[in-house]
Amino acid sequence: MKISSGKLKVSGAAHTMPRLMLGIVMTTLLAACGSDGHQDLRDYVAEVKARDQIAIEPLPEIKTFETFVFDETGLRDPFVPAEIIQDSVEMSIANGGIHPDAGRRKEELESYSLDSLRMMGTLELKGLYWGLVKTSDGTIHRVLPGNHLGMNHGKINRILGDKIELTEIISDGAGSWNERQAALALAE
Repeated sequence: MKISSGKLKVSGAAHTMPRLMLGIVMTTLLAACGSDGHQDLRDYVAEVKARDQIAIEPLPEIKTFETFVFDETGLRDPFVPAEIIQDSVEMSIANGGIHPDAGRRKEELESYSLDSLRMMGTLELKGLYWGLVKTSDGTIHRVLPGNHLGMNHGKINRILGDKIELTEIISDGAGSWNERQAALALAE
């Protein structure tokens, strides 16, 4: 070390010492990072891979359920006592009045409103004149006179080239029933 004119001057050997120490510390740290401190983890992974494989059961088959569409037509109003409805139906029958056949099995086209059905044409097959009716979901059905369609107990009277004529039975709300003529026109 030399002191000249009040300043301290460090010679070459003293200046390289901190650099040398820093290099040794860095080399030691890097050597520590490179050591194999995870050997126990590697051993465990190797042991798990060496185990016998267990067969996994396949997923159970998904069961499909048949959908059910609730059709309330022909059912009694749950808010009106059953005795009142039965009395009005009996009175209508006793008076020779018109009434729907409650014991008759509903046909598929009775679950659609008359407005949602379209006549698509006619078909003559084995001497029978069929009407072709398309539902709102795109299915085409064949109908004959005597078949029922629409939600108002509509019964087909006649099938013509341009329309299907039917008679509907409508409740007046007081326990009586009235007939109404309706038609399903050929769709253009």
